[in-house]
Amino acid sequence: MAERSSRSGKKVVQAESAPAPATTAKERAAIKAEADKRVREGDGWKASDSAKSGATTKRVIAFILWGLAIAAEGVGIWYLLTQLRGTNVDGEPNTGFIPSDYLMWALIGLLVFIGILTVIGSQLWKAANQADPASRQEAFRYFVQNQLGAIITIIAFVPIIILILLNKNLDSRTKGIAGAVGAVVLVVAVLLNIEWNPASVEENTEEVIEGEIANEGQIDEYTAIVTELTGDDEVAWTLEGKVYHLCEDTSAVSQDSADGRIFTGSVADAHAAGKAGLTLQVDQEMEQCGLTDPANLDEIEAEIEQLRDAYELENAG
Repeated sequence: MAERSSRSGKKVVQAESAPAPATTAKERAAIKAEADKRVREGDGWKASDSAKSGATTKRVIAFILWGLAIAAEGVGIWYLLTQLRGTNVDGEPNTGFIPSDYLMWALIGLLVFIGILTVIGSQLWKAANQADPASRQEAFRYFVQNQLGAIITIIAFVPIIILILLNKNLDSRTKGIAGAVGAVVLVVAVLLNIEWNPASVEENTEEVIEGEIANEGQIDEYTAIVTELTGDDEVAWTLEGKVYHLCEDTSAVSQDSADGRIFTGSVADAHAAGKAGLTLQVDQEMEQCGLTDPANLDEIEAEIEQLRDAYELENAG
């Protein structure tokens, strides 16, 4: 790619020409293959900095809640192993000092508490994965990242439930009721914490490609508009921006370019890069680009608004 600098000092990169659209008969397979290729080459969808920051916060809170759940399990296991010794120093059953009903309800409360912690933590974890997903191409990481909530839930429940059922110093009633409650809470929590529809970088990349295909029908109209306004089929855009602009020196392009790069190319290239359409700030950008307003500028702006509305309606559906 050829490079130069804009007036704002940003690096201007000439975009590669847009590839030909996929055939209709093989569209789904072609979209998936293209998405996999982009992700593999590092050109796939990427979470924004704000999305990553929010996801990190949710994951930290999830780990704290999971840590508390496992700590609570540890307290319960410690109690069952060290405090229930069957008899006291006089040879009498400990149930005389620790009422069985109290112990049963304490265990039930502990199990429910562990369940609540794991579920809240897992919901936060799943929300983080939706905002900042893993790649399907890293199979092990993809599975663990998406199902970690269910895995942690099993770790937080299975040892203490087994210990309750096998503990010789618990009466059968406490074992039966507390064990059954633990099993039910475990099953419910695992079902809630499984990620049934995991997001992925590839899936989000497919959506970007579908958006490109959705507005392919507008390329000719936008090309005619840009050529009428600037005299050439060339526009500018950034990785972060959702639309393209009339030239590389507009204020919007400079502000959007967080990575210091501005891409230029044809309208078709911009649509292939996933941009929704031409900016609505045409009047302002005509001046910033040193262009003369055509007599029918109002009509052109109205046409751009119609095209943008049609694109948003298409994507909403």
